[in-house]
Amino acid sequence: MPALFRPQASPHLIPVLLVVLFAMVCLPAQAQTKTRRLTIYSIDVEGGQATLLVSPSGHSLLVDTGWPGNNGRDADRIQAAMKDAGITKIDHLLITHFHRDHVGGAPELIKRVPIGEFLDHGVNREDSNVTREDYAAYLKAIAGKPRRIVHPGDSIGIPGLSTIVLAADGEHIAQVPGITPAPNANCASERTWPDDPSENARSNGILVTFGKFRFLDLGDLTGAKEIALVCPNNPIGTVDLFLVSHHGMNLSNSRSLVNAVHPRVAIMNNGARKAGSPEAWQTVHDSPGLEDLYMLHTAEGSDAAHNSPESLIANPKGAATDGAYFKVIASPSGSFSVTNTRTGQTKDYPHI
Repeated sequence: MPALFRPQASPHLIPVLLVVLFAMVCLPAQAQTKTRRLTIYSIDVEGGQATLLVSPSGHSLLVDTGWPGNNGRDADRIQAAMKDAGITKIDHLLITHFHRDHVGGAPELIKRVPIGEFLDHGVNREDSNVTREDYAAYLKAIAGKPRRIVHPGDSIGIPGLSTIVLAADGEHIAQVPGITPAPNANCASERTWPDDPSENARSNGILVTFGKFRFLDLGDLTGAKEIALVCPNNPIGTVDLFLVSHHGMNLSNSRSLVNAVHPRVAIMNNGARKAGSPEAWQTVHDSPGLEDLYMLHTAEGSDAAHNSPESLIANPKGAATDGAYFKVIASPSGSFSVTNTRTGQTKDYPHI
């Protein structure tokens, strides 16, 4: 091409072109890296459960809905977490069992928030009027909506996550895909736990895996069912984050379970005057390798020796307001952080 027609870049345009090129090549990669996070909200529903998981793709799983009444308090708190996560609907709602502090908030939440599917263990198994009432209210609220009864080994389809049902309706999984069950040395010295005829023993429990990060939530599964799950062999392996079972009640949290899953961090979703028992607190606190035990409330029925430091409590005794929650942000590398929204302080847990 003759020199007269050869295109020439103006010297003044070169810096601009370099900036545009950088934006085209580098920024999308940075944005993708930034968004590759799993966010978990342990929401304060005053001694019930409401745990919201939001995947890197923005798909969501809510585990339980807290209590009914209280002018929609628990639905308000779930919606506040949803707003923080930037979502306007729940893709999957898993009800662990049909006790009021887990399923009671469902009718109010259903009025406010679009929900893609409802997951539960099937019929109510408990012979009590209050549980029958709450189960009936749940069925009425979800009438005509997509419902799936889950069983051990089932998956909950959330893009970017592996979410496996470990326990449901009193049964449990024998092996988690990709994990070879290992002998559990804690079982030999484990005490005998009583049979539990309540809905607690029917709890759905899940294991969520995001790359190398693993989160365990067993609802209110009680001791005998914990032992059946992890003895004589542990099919779960170890986890990074453990939601302390049954709000930290001493009907759950056997050493055979807690020591076997070997959590780095635990969150206890206790209330100020509900659960957070000294025995359960001590078992979790003493678990080998545990770095921190977070609590949604000061356990006011316990003592100072069996409460975590105030920096690890979302709603300490004497706080002006309740409703602070924990926000966990996890990376597929296995690293994660926990933020106490009361204090705004974040602690990082690098991948080991």
